[in-house]
Amino acid sequence: MDEARARRPPPAIHPRRPCAKCASVTPNRQSQLPGSVSSAAAVAKLDEKKKEVDAVAALDRASAHVLRRIEDLGDDLDVVADAGLVHGQVLQQWPDMFRILNMFLLQREQRAEDEDASAPTTGERLLRVPILDELRHMD
Repeated sequence: MDEARARRPPPAIHPRRPCAKCASVTPNRQSQLPGSVSSAAAVAKLDEKKKEVDAVAALDRASAHVLRRIEDLGDDLDVVADAGLVHGQVLQQWPDMFRILNMFLLQREQRAEDEDASAPTTGERLLRVPILDELRHMD
């Protein structure tokens, strides 16, 4: 029987049924601090904590949204930076393009001048007219 007592848990004390020793003290506590007031205070505190949790959750969602927007903005700025590099490379090539175009135009002008200089003017042609003496020597 001693083993059975050792294995059995102690009897639970129900909060509404105080033991005989506490019976005289418990009514005094209830009169000083009624259960309805402490329960209302606990409910009010619980509601306040729920509001705080809801506010923190809303702040967390808003922070996640702001973070996502900032990351998207960062991605867009990466694209803008790449476009700026390409734009700079194109602008860097313009002086070379103007130099090449200038060389082409100069060559075209020189060809036109050379053609003008090498083309004989009308009416000034050299003709070799055989002389009769030369024709006789050849026979």
